[in-house]
Amino acid sequence: MAATPHPVAGTTTADARTAPPVRADELTVVPVRHWGRWVAAAAALTSLVGLVGSLAKNPNLHWDVVGHYLAADLIFDGLTTTLWLTVAAMAIGLALGTLVAVLRLSSNPVLYGLSTLFVWLFRGTPLLVQIIFWGYAAALYKHLMIGIPFTTVTFVEFDTNQLISPLTAAVLALGLNEAAYASEIVRAGIQSVDPGQTEAAHSLGMKPALTMRRIVLPQAMRVIIPPMGNETINMLKTTAYVSVIAAHDLMSNIQDVYAQNYQVIPMLVVAALWYLALTTVLSVPQARLERRYGRGTTQAAQASPLRRMFVGVGGLLTSTRDRKG
Repeated sequence: MAATPHPVAGTTTADARTAPPVRADELTVVPVRHWGRWVAAAAALTSLVGLVGSLAKNPNLHWDVVGHYLAADLIFDGLTTTLWLTVAAMAIGLALGTLVAVLRLSSNPVLYGLSTLFVWLFRGTPLLVQIIFWGYAAALYKHLMIGIPFTTVTFVEFDTNQLISPLTAAVLALGLNEAAYASEIVRAGIQSVDPGQTEAAHSLGMKPALTMRRIVLPQAMRVIIPPMGNETINMLKTTAYVSVIAAHDLMSNIQDVYAQNYQVIPMLVVAALWYLALTTVLSVPQARLERRYGRGTTQAAQASPLRRMFVGVGGLLTSTRDRKG
């Protein structure tokens, strides 16, 4: 195998044309060097090390207070409530959001209008406002009744304060708000599936509900999983908002502690460390689900970010050794 000769220093174009061809085994492969990227990476890493070192030596952080409360029983009680709120809100949001997404794709104008109104209402108002509204629902209705509308016939009556506790109000606010956003994610996933899949299923005699459950939704998961994973991680952090109605989550208990010892910054560091730990743990199953449902699409979907980082560093070291050899 011969390669096309290239002019070298001290030769003319005519000399290069008359020179004998260079064999393939005599060619030297020079890898592309991205020096700018590595200089920027080194600068960023140096800045990060400097910041971490500055925080570690800062006496105002009171690391002894952070270490004392990091594994306190009150903190673990708040973590339990935070995790429970996350699971409950995401379960409500995913189930109700899927239903709302299907209704928004319905040809029935009433179902489409009601589902669109739901999304408009809960996505158009701030979550903090919704949490406070549910927390103080008794100020609007002192009693909740089930009966015949526009009559005095009542079957069951509840005291609102007893029925909607702060924890219940938090679940309602977080779940309904998440349902509005999840419905748009699910709707986008459903619309990403080729309509021919639905037509083929109907031609085989499958009913619309079965087609949606067995044909459309499994294929839509590739589009649904990444943003839904982000929603789950965001929900874990969003539970901190329920501290305004004293729902005894992690942030509520943190606030109770620094209201007594006045160590605001150290207690916020405790909260930040636990939120970072929990979001890191949640990122692992999200990455696995993305790779599972992304099989056969792109090579990047089959490798985790950590693995890609190690592969990049390994490639740099290998090319460096080759140049030295």
